[in-house]
Amino acid sequence: MLKKFALAAAVAVSATVVSGAAQACPNYSLRAAFGTISLPGGFLPDPYVRNVTAGGGYYLPNCGFGNIGWVAAAPDFQLNYGGGAARLTIAINSNTDTILLINDPYGQWFYSDDVGNFDAALFFNGRVAGVYDIWIGTYNRASGIPAQLYISEY
Repeated sequence: MLKKFALAAAVAVSATVVSGAAQACPNYSLRAAFGTISLPGGFLPDPYVRNVTAGGGYYLPNCGFGNIGWVAAAPDFQLNYGGGAARLTIAINSNTDTILLINDPYGQWFYSDDVGNFDAALFFNGRVAGVYDIWIGTYNRASGIPAQLYISEY
C-alpha cells in the first residue's frame, strides 16, 4: 500500500495541501463509515454518486490541521482507484457549507472548501492509482447533514 511508503512522486492538485500529522483525528486507518468502492480507470457510470452525511465532532485546527472544519474520526468513504484518467474529481453536494478532506495514496492530506457555492471539490491531475480516504465535513459545527459524494474522471 502506497501510504506506508514515502514516494518521490508528485500529485498535481488544484486545492490546498494540508500540513501536519493527523493524530487521533482524523484517522485513515479506521473503517470508512459509508463503505469502500473499487473503481477502475474509465469507470461507468461516471460520475459515481454516493449518499453520505457530512460533519463530525473533530475540529480540524485541534487535530493539527491549519484549515477550518468539523469531521468524524473515521473516513466517511474510501475509494480504491485504478488510475488511468487525466483527472480524478472528488466533490460534495449539500445544502450546507461542506468541506472535503482527503488522504491520497501517497499519504498526503488535501483540503477543499467553497468551490463554487458552499460545496467542496478536489481535482487530482495525473494517473494516480491507490486508496483515497475521504472525509466529508462541515465548515460550521454540525453533523448528520445529508450530502452526496461525486467521484468523476472529468
